[in-house]
Amino acid sequence: MHKSIRTRALTGTALALAVSTVLSACGGEDKASSDAGAKAEGTPGAKAATAVKEPLVATFDGGLYILDGESLALRRTIELPGFNRVNPAGDEDHVVVSTDTGFRVLDATGQALTDIEYKGAKPGHVVRHAGRTALFTDGTGEVNVFDPADLSSGKKPRGRTYASAEAHHGVAIELSNGELLSTLGTEEKRTGALVLDKDDKEIARYEKCPGVHGEAAAKNEAVGVGCEDGMLIYKDGEFTKIEAPDDYGRIGNQAGSDVSPVLLGDYKTDAEAELERPTRISLIDTEKKKLRLVDLGTSYSFRSLARGPEGEALVLGTDGAVHVLDPASGKTEKKIPVVGKWQEPLDWQQPRPTLFVRGGTAYVSDPNEKALHAIDLETGKEITSVTLPLSTNELSGVVAGH
Repeated sequence: MHKSIRTRALTGTALALAVSTVLSACGGEDKASSDAGAKAEGTPGAKAATAVKEPLVATFDGGLYILDGESLALRRTIELPGFNRVNPAGDEDHVVVSTDTGFRVLDATGQALTDIEYKGAKPGHVVRHAGRTALFTDGTGEVNVFDPADLSSGKKPRGRTYASAEAHHGVAIELSNGELLSTLGTEEKRTGALVLDKDDKEIARYEKCPGVHGEAAAKNEAVGVGCEDGMLIYKDGEFTKIEAPDDYGRIGNQAGSDVSPVLLGDYKTDAEAELERPTRISLIDTEKKKLRLVDLGTSYSFRSLARGPEGEALVLGTDGAVHVLDPASGKTEKKIPVVGKWQEPLDWQQPRPTLFVRGGTAYVSDPNEKALHAIDLETGKEITSVTLPLSTNELSGVVAGH
């Protein structure tokens, strides 16, 4: 899969280099045309003349950039006030934008916000799995699940809705058999997870996962959610707790792969830290039920974790390199230098270098330089790079399937 993607990217290298040069020289060739119609482009239902193939979406303070997935050329600027977050919707065209009012759906290919919105305070996690997309609204505890293929109609998809017992910062995922795993908690305390069958009947529950946060799915549909003392695994109708080696060993962010039984997670041990900058990551084997810690020799942030096309564990370190690890052994196979050294800011909403992976290409943003780089994971070489008008914060794009 990743080789074909890499081939498409490389065929556009000449054009990409030309675009990169122009953008670097003038701060964004497309800015004048983009900004001139930004308000119209941000209007629900508005369409751009030319569709963008495999678009990327980056947030900046006050809006969104839509970029070409191959050349990285800036195609459209959409004004959208507030702190916005972006995640793949699960099809070939759309991205879910978390805004001040709820989840909004962006037609990234058509370069316009749609009329589709899931309103609610504090929109949180967006999870794609088994051809379904689950949205968790923290302010209400509501879960909405839908088939992302239905977004192409331009209307809000008919889907499944579940109301948590109490609102909390949570996450949900629907499995291929229709089971829905959703977290348990309140605004003050999060404790674990439950599972509902396809008819919304509770069939499993586990309440000894303090501070439950985040999720990831591994090979054979083993789902992990992080705890402050390890990781909770749900597989084949049962929960299993994998304990951390420390009394406080928090795994709050995870990345999974359909081709690997091992989940990649962060790992923090200081419950009192204003901001802990860990150098160790966790590798959780969902089949052997074992947790391995690996010291990278560099810290990272919650936007640093991803997986490669062959299940590689990928971590963007504050040393500026993408660390490529074998998830089974924990061995670092290579380090790919991309950006300069950086430090995670104290405020989690502040920009920092971000890693987004699609197929065999790793996209890395560099807010300090207003730059975005595309890297071939197989060769470790840069495909192309651009400079944008403003520093970006979050980075995502369209990703069909899981």
